[in-house]
Amino acid sequence: MPVFTTYDGTELAYRVRGEGEPLVCLPGGAMRASRYLGDLGGLSAGRRLILLDLRGTGDSARPADESTYRVDHQVADVEALRLHLDLDRMDVLAHSAAGNLALLYAAAHPGRIRRLALVTPTAWAVDLGPTPEQSLAAVRTRAGREPYDTAIAAYERMWAAGADPSPEDRRQAMVLAYGRWDERARAHLAASDHERNQAAALAFAGPGAFDPPATRAALRRFDGEALVLAGELDGYPTVAVAAELAGLLPRAAHDVQRGAAHFPWLDDAEWFAARVERFLATGA
Repeated sequence: MPVFTTYDGTELAYRVRGEGEPLVCLPGGAMRASRYLGDLGGLSAGRRLILLDLRGTGDSARPADESTYRVDHQVADVEALRLHLDLDRMDVLAHSAAGNLALLYAAAHPGRIRRLALVTPTAWAVDLGPTPEQSLAAVRTRAGREPYDTAIAAYERMWAAGADPSPEDRRQAMVLAYGRWDERARAHLAASDHERNQAAALAFAGPGAFDPPATRAALRRFDGEALVLAGELDGYPTVAVAAELAGLLPRAAHDVQRGAAHFPWLDDAEWFAARVERFLATGA
Protein backbone atom coordinates (compact mmCIF):
# COMPACT_ATOMS: atom_id res chain seq x y z
CA MET A 1 0.00 0.00 0.00
CA PRO A 2 1.22 3.53 -0.67
CA VAL A 3 2.25 5.51 2.39
CA PHE A 4 3.11 9.11 3.17
CA THR A 5 4.39 10.96 6.21
CA THR A 6 2.08 13.45 7.84
CA TYR A 7 2.82 16.57 9.88
CA ASP A 8 3.98 14.82 13.07
CA GLY A 9 6.02 12.08 11.43
CA THR A 10 3.30 9.42 11.53
CA GLU A 11 3.20 7.22 8.43
CA LEU A 12 -0.28 6.96 6.96
CA ALA A 13 -1.40 4.43 4.36
CA TYR A 14 -4.07 4.51 1.70
CA ARG A 15 -5.60 2.06 -0.72
CA VAL A 16 -6.09 2.80 -4.41
CA ARG A 17 -8.98 1.25 -6.31
CA GLY A 18 -9.98 2.00 -9.89
CA GLU A 19 -8.72 4.46 -12.45
CA GLY A 20 -9.66 7.97 -13.46
CA GLU A 21 -9.92 11.25 -11.60
CA PRO A 22 -8.92 10.83 -7.94
CA LEU A 23 -11.55 10.82 -5.20
CA VAL A 24 -10.19 11.06 -1.66
CA CYS A 25 -12.35 8.87 0.62
CA LEU A 26 -12.47 9.40 4.38
CA PRO A 27 -13.86 6.49 6.43
CA GLY A 28 -16.15 6.79 9.44
CA GLY A 29 -16.60 4.39 12.34
CA ALA A 30 -15.46 6.52 14.03
CA MET A 31 -11.89 5.39 13.35
CA ARG A 32 -12.63 2.30 11.28
CA ALA A 33 -10.11 1.16 8.67
CA SER A 34 -11.08 2.13 5.14
CA ARG A 35 -11.49 -1.49 4.02
CA TYR A 36 -15.19 -1.43 4.94
CA LEU A 37 -15.87 1.10 2.17
CA GLY A 38 -15.03 -1.54 -0.46
CA ASP A 39 -15.27 0.09 -3.87
CA LEU A 40 -18.28 2.16 -2.78
CA GLY A 41 -20.80 0.25 -4.81
CA GLY A 42 -18.73 0.26 -7.99
CA LEU A 43 -17.77 3.94 -7.86
CA SER A 44 -14.25 2.80 -8.76
CA ALA A 45 -15.48 2.08 -12.31
CA GLY A 46 -15.00 5.73 -13.18
CA ARG A 47 -12.89 7.10 -10.36
CA ARG A 48 -9.54 6.39 -8.76
CA LEU A 49 -10.53 5.93 -5.14
CA ILE A 50 -7.92 7.07 -2.62
CA LEU A 51 -9.11 5.26 0.54
CA LEU A 52 -7.27 6.73 3.52
CA ASP A 53 -6.60 4.67 6.62
CA LEU A 54 -6.84 7.27 9.38
CA ARG A 55 -4.02 7.32 11.90
CA GLY A 56 -3.96 4.21 14.04
CA THR A 57 -6.32 2.26 11.75
CA GLY A 58 -5.74 -0.32 9.03
CA ASP A 59 -2.19 -0.14 7.71
CA SER A 60 -1.50 3.36 9.06
CA ALA A 61 0.87 3.71 11.99
CA ARG A 62 -0.23 4.57 15.49
CA PRO A 63 0.88 8.09 16.45
CA ALA A 64 3.34 8.68 19.26
CA ASP A 65 0.84 11.10 20.81
CA GLU A 66 -2.59 9.46 21.09
CA SER A 67 -4.25 12.82 21.72
CA THR A 68 -3.86 13.37 17.98
CA TYR A 69 -6.66 10.87 17.39
CA ARG A 70 -8.96 13.82 18.11
CA VAL A 71 -10.60 14.77 14.85
CA ASP A 72 -9.43 18.39 14.72
CA HIS A 73 -5.81 17.20 14.74
CA GLN A 74 -6.54 14.92 11.78
CA VAL A 75 -7.38 17.87 9.53
CA ALA A 76 -3.64 18.23 8.99
CA ASP A 77 -3.48 14.58 7.86
CA VAL A 78 -5.98 15.29 5.08
CA GLU A 79 -3.95 18.32 4.00
CA ALA A 80 -0.76 16.23 4.04
CA LEU A 81 -2.47 13.70 1.78
CA ARG A 82 -3.53 16.43 -0.66
CA LEU A 83 0.06 17.66 -0.85
CA HIS A 84 1.36 14.11 -1.24
CA LEU A 85 -1.02 13.54 -4.17
CA ASP A 86 0.04 16.88 -5.67
CA LEU A 87 -3.55 18.08 -6.05
CA ASP A 88 -4.42 21.76 -6.12
CA ARG A 89 -8.09 21.01 -5.44
CA MET A 90 -9.54 17.61 -4.73
CA ASP A 91 -12.83 15.78 -4.72
CA VAL A 92 -13.63 14.27 -1.32
CA LEU A 93 -16.14 11.68 -0.12
CA ALA A 94 -16.66 11.33 3.62
CA HIS A 95 -18.83 8.72 5.30
CA SER A 96 -20.55 8.90 8.68
CA ALA A 97 -18.25 10.22 11.44
CA ALA A 98 -15.76 11.37 8.82
CA GLY A 99 -18.32 13.99 7.87
CA ASN A 100 -16.93 15.91 10.84
CA LEU A 101 -13.38 15.60 9.54
CA ALA A 102 -14.44 16.77 6.09
CA LEU A 103 -16.36 19.75 7.50
CA LEU A 104 -13.41 20.81 9.64
CA TYR A 105 -11.09 20.43 6.65
CA ALA A 106 -13.41 22.50 4.43
CA ALA A 107 -13.57 25.17 7.13
CA ALA A 108 -9.78 25.29 7.47
CA HIS A 109 -8.99 24.99 3.74
CA PRO A 110 -12.07 26.35 1.94
CA GLY A 111 -10.38 26.56 -1.46
CA ARG A 112 -8.92 23.06 -1.55
CA ILE A 113 -12.08 20.97 -2.13
CA ARG A 114 -13.74 21.08 -5.53
CA ARG A 115 -16.65 18.75 -4.75
CA LEU A 116 -17.56 17.20 -1.41
CA ALA A 117 -19.87 14.19 -1.06
CA LEU A 118 -21.06 13.74 2.52
CA VAL A 119 -22.60 10.27 2.79
CA THR A 120 -24.89 9.70 5.80
CA PRO A 121 -22.68 12.14 7.72
CA THR A 122 -22.70 12.96 11.39
CA ALA A 123 -22.29 16.69 11.96
CA TRP A 124 -21.16 17.27 15.53
CA ALA A 125 -18.66 19.79 14.12
CA VAL A 126 -21.56 22.16 13.43
CA ASP A 127 -23.70 21.05 16.40
CA LEU A 128 -26.29 19.17 14.36
CA GLY A 129 -27.89 15.88 15.25
CA PRO A 130 -31.33 14.37 15.65
CA THR A 131 -33.16 14.40 18.94
CA PRO A 132 -33.88 10.98 20.46
CA GLU A 133 -37.50 11.35 19.35
CA GLN A 134 -36.50 12.11 15.76
CA SER A 135 -34.02 9.25 15.59
CA LEU A 136 -36.43 6.76 17.11
CA ALA A 137 -39.23 7.86 14.79
CA ALA A 138 -37.00 7.11 11.80
CA VAL A 139 -36.08 3.58 12.87
CA ARG A 140 -39.57 2.70 14.12
CA THR A 141 -40.80 2.84 10.52
CA ARG A 142 -39.29 -0.65 10.25
CA ALA A 143 -41.23 -2.13 13.17
CA GLY A 144 -43.46 -5.15 12.80
CA ARG A 145 -41.03 -7.94 12.00
CA GLU A 146 -37.74 -9.41 13.10
CA PRO A 147 -34.88 -8.73 13.33
CA TYR A 148 -36.02 -5.11 13.36
CA ASP A 149 -38.25 -5.28 16.45
CA THR A 150 -35.36 -6.59 18.54
CA ALA A 151 -33.02 -3.99 17.03
CA ILE A 152 -35.46 -1.14 17.71
CA ALA A 153 -35.81 -2.22 21.34
CA ALA A 154 -32.01 -2.18 21.67
CA TYR A 155 -31.87 1.24 20.00
CA GLU A 156 -34.42 2.57 22.49
CA ARG A 157 -32.31 1.27 25.38
CA MET A 158 -29.21 2.90 23.88
CA TRP A 159 -30.85 6.32 23.82
CA ALA A 160 -32.06 5.80 27.39
CA ALA A 161 -28.54 4.82 28.52
CA GLY A 162 -26.99 7.98 27.07
CA ALA A 163 -23.20 7.84 26.79
CA ASP A 164 -22.83 4.32 28.16
CA PRO A 165 -24.98 1.82 26.22
CA SER A 166 -24.24 -1.87 26.62
CA PRO A 167 -22.14 -3.65 23.97
CA GLU A 168 -25.00 -6.10 23.40
CA ASP A 169 -27.46 -3.29 22.69
CA ARG A 170 -24.97 -1.69 20.31
CA ARG A 171 -24.58 -4.95 18.43
CA GLN A 172 -28.32 -5.64 18.18
CA ALA A 173 -29.12 -2.07 17.12
CA MET A 174 -26.57 -2.20 14.29
CA VAL A 175 -29.07 -4.23 12.26
CA LEU A 176 -30.77 -0.87 11.67
CA ALA A 177 -27.67 0.50 9.93
CA TYR A 178 -28.46 -1.68 6.90
CA GLY A 179 -31.37 -1.28 4.55
CA ARG A 180 -31.34 -5.04 3.94
CA TRP A 181 -30.30 -7.49 6.65
CA ASP A 182 -28.78 -10.14 4.41
CA GLU A 183 -25.59 -12.19 4.32
CA ARG A 184 -23.60 -9.29 2.93
CA ALA A 185 -24.78 -6.98 5.70
CA ARG A 186 -23.99 -9.59 8.37
CA ALA A 187 -20.46 -10.04 7.02
CA HIS A 188 -19.96 -6.28 6.79
CA LEU A 189 -20.95 -5.86 10.44
CA ALA A 190 -18.85 -8.80 11.62
CA ALA A 191 -15.75 -7.27 10.02
CA SER A 192 -16.13 -4.10 12.09
CA ASP A 193 -14.85 -5.90 15.21
CA HIS A 194 -11.28 -5.93 13.90
CA GLU A 195 -11.40 -2.86 11.64
CA ARG A 196 -12.06 -0.24 14.33
CA ASN A 197 -9.53 1.28 16.73
CA GLN A 198 -11.64 1.59 19.88
CA ALA A 199 -9.22 3.84 21.79
CA ALA A 200 -8.99 6.19 18.81
CA ALA A 201 -12.76 6.18 18.46
CA LEU A 202 -13.17 7.31 22.06
CA ALA A 203 -10.73 10.20 21.48
CA PHE A 204 -12.15 11.21 18.08
CA ALA A 205 -14.81 13.62 19.37
CA GLY A 206 -13.19 14.30 22.74
CA PRO A 207 -13.29 17.56 24.68
CA GLY A 208 -12.07 20.50 22.63
CA ALA A 209 -12.57 18.81 19.26
CA PHE A 210 -15.31 21.15 18.08
CA ASP A 211 -16.12 24.85 18.01
CA PRO A 212 -19.45 24.82 16.14
CA PRO A 213 -19.98 28.62 15.87
CA ALA A 214 -16.50 29.12 14.45
CA THR A 215 -16.88 26.19 12.05
CA ARG A 216 -20.26 27.40 10.82
CA ALA A 217 -18.82 30.85 10.18
CA ALA A 218 -15.79 29.44 8.37
CA LEU A 219 -17.93 27.21 6.16
CA ARG A 220 -19.59 30.30 4.69
CA ARG A 221 -16.29 30.80 2.85
CA PHE A 222 -16.29 27.26 1.44
CA ASP A 223 -16.66 27.67 -2.32
CA GLY A 224 -16.79 24.01 -3.34
CA GLU A 225 -19.95 22.18 -4.32
CA ALA A 226 -21.39 19.69 -1.85
CA LEU A 227 -23.85 16.80 -1.83
CA VAL A 228 -25.35 15.62 1.45
CA LEU A 229 -26.74 12.14 0.87
CA ALA A 230 -29.08 10.63 3.47
CA GLY A 231 -30.48 7.14 3.77
CA GLU A 232 -34.27 7.07 3.97
CA LEU A 233 -34.17 4.55 6.84
CA ASP A 234 -31.20 5.96 8.72
CA GLY A 235 -31.74 7.04 12.32
CA TYR A 236 -28.46 8.95 12.65
CA PRO A 237 -28.38 11.21 10.76
CA THR A 238 -32.04 11.49 9.89
CA VAL A 239 -33.16 12.85 6.54
CA ALA A 240 -34.13 16.15 8.21
CA VAL A 241 -30.72 16.61 9.82
CA ALA A 242 -28.96 15.93 6.53
CA ALA A 243 -31.13 18.56 4.86
CA GLU A 244 -30.30 21.05 7.61
CA LEU A 245 -26.60 20.37 7.13
CA ALA A 246 -26.91 21.04 3.40
CA GLY A 247 -28.46 24.38 4.27
CA LEU A 248 -25.28 25.44 6.08
CA LEU A 249 -23.10 25.03 2.98
CA PRO A 250 -23.26 27.77 0.33
CA ARG A 251 -23.43 25.43 -2.69
CA ALA A 252 -24.97 22.21 -1.42
CA ALA A 253 -27.58 19.78 -2.68
CA HIS A 254 -29.44 17.29 -0.52
CA ASP A 255 -30.68 13.91 -1.70
CA VAL A 256 -32.25 10.83 -0.14
CA GLN A 257 -31.57 7.24 -1.17
CA ARG A 258 -34.81 5.29 -0.86
CA GLY A 259 -34.67 2.01 1.02
CA ALA A 260 -31.18 2.75 2.29
CA ALA A 261 -29.81 3.15 5.79
CA HIS A 262 -26.33 4.08 7.00
CA PHE A 263 -24.30 2.18 4.39
CA PRO A 264 -26.20 3.09 1.21
CA TRP A 265 -23.71 1.60 -1.26
CA LEU A 266 -24.60 -1.83 0.17
CA ASP A 267 -28.36 -1.27 -0.12
CA ASP A 268 -28.46 -0.25 -3.79
CA ALA A 269 -24.98 -0.08 -5.26
CA GLU A 270 -26.09 0.92 -8.74
CA TRP A 271 -28.21 3.85 -7.59
CA PHE A 272 -25.57 5.02 -5.11
CA ALA A 273 -22.66 4.95 -7.55
CA ALA A 274 -24.65 6.66 -10.29
CA ARG A 275 -25.85 9.41 -7.95
CA VAL A 276 -22.41 10.18 -6.54
CA GLU A 277 -20.78 10.02 -9.98
CA ARG A 278 -23.33 12.44 -11.38
CA PHE A 279 -22.55 14.86 -8.59
CA LEU A 280 -18.80 14.52 -9.06
CA ALA A 281 -19.13 15.05 -12.81
CA THR A 282 -21.60 17.91 -12.85
CA GLY A 283 -22.04 19.24 -9.34
CA ALA A 284 -25.76 18.47 -9.53
